[in-house]
Amino acid sequence: MGIRLAGSLAKQILRRSSKSFDVPKGFLAVYVGETEKKRYMVPVSYLNKPVFQDFLSKAEEEFGFDHPMGGLTIPCREDTFIQVTSSLSRS
Repeated sequence: MGIRLAGSLAKQILRRSSKSFDVPKGFLAVYVGETEKKRYMVPVSYLNKPVFQDFLSKAEEEFGFDHPMGGLTIPCREDTFIQVTSSLSRS
């Protein structure tokens, strides 16, 4: 079960994720991987999807939302992230 992000929290995530690097409008930079972190761009529309909100909850628990690399780190395996985001893009 996902949590609903308050508007100000979503804005805070977006503002922090796009500070250091060029991030296209409408996207969010995230880092995924267990040892080596790979950078992915995901549409901000994913923020309202329950499965993606589960990722965000795990990220907040483990890292908080302040990430020095300029994006949000999601604590999961890369193949899991790809599988989930691929299913979101098809729906």
